[in-house]
Amino acid sequence: MDVPIPEDVVLEVGGLALTDRDQLGVSTRRGEVWVIDNPYSKSPNYSLFAQGLHEALGLNYKDNSFFLSQRGELTKLTDRDGDGKADLYKTIYAWPLSGNYHDYSYGPKFTEDGDMLVTLNLSWIGHGASLAKWRGWLLKISPEGEMEPIATGLRSPSGFVLNASGDIFYSENQGDWVGSGRITHLEKGDFAGNPEGLVWSGEPNSPIDLKMEDIEEQSGLSLYEYAKKVPALKAPAIWLPHTILGISTSDMVFDETGGNFGPFKGQMFVGDQGHSKIMRVAMEKVNGVYQGAVFPFVEGFSSGILRMLWGSDSSMFVGMTSRGWASTGKKSFGLQRLVWTGKMPFEMKTIKAKDDGFLIEFTKPVNVYLAEDLANYEITSFNYLYHNTYGSPIVDQKKAKVVDAQLGEDGKSVYLKIDGMRIGFIHQIKSPMIKSNSGEELLHSTAYYTLNEVPGGALKSKPLEALSADKGVEQPKRKNEMPLTWVNGPNKKVVIGTEPGLKYSIKELRLQKRSKVEITFTNNDDMLHNLVVTQKGEESVNEVAKLALDLGLDGADVNYVPDSDLVLVHTGILQPEEAETIYFEVPNATGEYWIVCTFPGHANTMRIKLIVE
Repeated sequence: MDVPIPEDVVLEVGGLALTDRDQLGVSTRRGEVWVIDNPYSKSPNYSLFAQGLHEALGLNYKDNSFFLSQRGELTKLTDRDGDGKADLYKTIYAWPLSGNYHDYSYGPKFTEDGDMLVTLNLSWIGHGASLAKWRGWLLKISPEGEMEPIATGLRSPSGFVLNASGDIFYSENQGDWVGSGRITHLEKGDFAGNPEGLVWSGEPNSPIDLKMEDIEEQSGLSLYEYAKKVPALKAPAIWLPHTILGISTSDMVFDETGGNFGPFKGQMFVGDQGHSKIMRVAMEKVNGVYQGAVFPFVEGFSSGILRMLWGSDSSMFVGMTSRGWASTGKKSFGLQRLVWTGKMPFEMKTIKAKDDGFLIEFTKPVNVYLAEDLANYEITSFNYLYHNTYGSPIVDQKKAKVVDAQLGEDGKSVYLKIDGMRIGFIHQIKSPMIKSNSGEELLHSTAYYTLNEVPGGALKSKPLEALSADKGVEQPKRKNEMPLTWVNGPNKKVVIGTEPGLKYSIKELRLQKRSKVEITFTNNDDMLHNLVVTQKGEESVNEVAKLALDLGLDGADVNYVPDSDLVLVHTGILQPEEAETIYFEVPNATGEYWIVCTFPGHANTMRIKLIVE
């Protein structure tokens, strides 16, 4: 449900925090802090608490003051005279800026001893770079302004959270050195993967000795495998498969409601800015190492999710913004509340690793005949490459085999014995035919388990001979060579680039029917994109976008272009700063066609209207 926003307030949410009086504080990308009285009501009251700040992408509250990270400092805001407006803007600690637009700063989060944690984004110069001191680091700052660097290897650490034990987790977005979205447990001295922050590892107070030159640019290994060579490198606790479970991992919160938000007490919820949705994570600690399963949860939010916060009534406030960071949610900003209806969903509640399989716990008793039918489960393991290239295709994908399924005495758990499990891999677990005793289908039938360890340390799952997925898929509509019949060359040459905010460089293109056209697509953005020309009509482009999303694990193999008659011609997926030229003959039928990026999450905004005359 929406939290109403006054028409004159542009609430591009950067941070959320509750005050001692149950007011909701909201910091914005425009440098304001608003305080909302009665945020649970249909008529909340907004008052401007502070302004003139520099893109405040975090907010916290303690001891009658707000604390936030601006681009260049950690700031304390206090209302000393009680008039509802901050009259003390105190710099607790400042860090240098490069002037690069990508120099975002996040936090703070309070530790148990009252110190504050902040994370600093890398700059962007065609790749992530630490152009100013401590960019790409997690820092701990005392209330007196003493700073201690904790960990590096961070690229775009917009979300981080502490669990009940005080352990720190941060979320990461796909990019250079980051094959897919992921969540990593950070401890002092950890290196999380992106080597650019290591430029500061020689500083006297650095807890890390590793240097940039110690990391190979193209390792050919997964991050888990490479971590065996570099002990400081921390493998993720959770991988979120790119385009399947979001494209821009953002905030995280642990369920602290004591069961008042559903049957997921203690689990983690993870937002996604690009896909405007929330995932759920059931984490466990095996041999001292965090790992676990991630599930879809709720989608359809009004804008791109950046922040989440528990209200005093156990509802979840969800703060959103999409300016420059386009999202599937159509609005440019928003504030909504997620409230449990009280109805128990039928879901996979947890998945726990065993040395020869997985134990799946459900929220309701399961139909025994369906639960013990081996044909009702599909297990696929896969991985991502650890390299400096932006993102990674899915690699080393193999099927595993369920050889036994036993329903537990409680009727709500199933022990799957599996041949072909692999440590260091993500395991897709699908069970679409499972139903509850009352006939309910699973609300979400697919989960992804990141397997770093097994109980006892030794994997007893039998190896399974399986062929890797075929990567040599032919795509005849990716026409990179000029047809021999074009003896006089193309009639027209078109160059199309990109703009920030998931946009092509042009909005409309006019071409003559049956003309021979050469299109050069240049990806000068910092994300992956393709260019797909579709058949006439908006229904066609919408269907192509849906088919691309439905490709799932196989999407990267075909450049996220479905095999459909609705596709006329297309490029491959282009890395940042890459270009590709394609050739096609414009259809004979006049009308409105479309050019679209079918990389999941991009199609809503990244379109060009192609008018054939």
